[in-house]
Amino acid sequence: MISIVVPTYNEAATLPTLASRLATALNGRPWELVVVDDGSPDGTAGIAEGLAPALPVRVVRRSGKLGLASAVMDGFAAAHGDTLVVMDADLSHPPEIVPRLVDALKDGAELAVGSRYVAGGGTVDWPLRRRIASRVACLMGNALVPVRDATSGFFALRRSVIDGVRLDAIGFKIGFEVIARGRYTRCVEVPYTFRDREAGTSKFGSREILSYGIQLLRVARDKATGRL
Repeated sequence: MISIVVPTYNEAATLPTLASRLATALNGRPWELVVVDDGSPDGTAGIAEGLAPALPVRVVRRSGKLGLASAVMDGFAAAHGDTLVVMDADLSHPPEIVPRLVDALKDGAELAVGSRYVAGGGTVDWPLRRRIASRVACLMGNALVPVRDATSGFFALRRSVIDGVRLDAIGFKIGFEVIARGRYTRCVEVPYTFRDREAGTSKFGSREILSYGIQLLRVARDKATGRL
């Protein structure tokens, strides 16, 4: 089964569209959508629960805004599948790319990263400051992991990649943690075009920048001391 883990906070406007597009893209494949909601005041969790049983949606309700990385980890724990996919709820990650990520695992990779920065990938409708910040963040991550889009939040993995692995549940960049600390021998990047969110407001801010800096330092330390 394919388990698609989606952390949410105030994503009521886009979640039904996301679920519908996933159903179309994954037609004929066993899948589930695991929505991990951090107490959204806009009713995201209730809307997600209302999509079932027409769609295979399950909801993990959390009390308060506890953070994206820990939400993904709670989603992993609740998921039934051995193939795990992580993506955003705001439609910036196209659901139609999910089958390509999953197929990359079938073809022998253990980790498949949706990439904006390989041939065929890109970004549209994104402010210049966000494009610059993303490229700088990726360049910093490139020194530590063998992936061009080191900060991607759109990826698929076999569950074995994270079994028994300690991941730092801080900030937004859970993808970087998985790439840096996961147990795999082959990782591929699958190109996609990132689009700015269609509704709602971004959660990106100075706190997330600080958390990413801490992640970089911790991974660098662990590589230097042989823990990775």
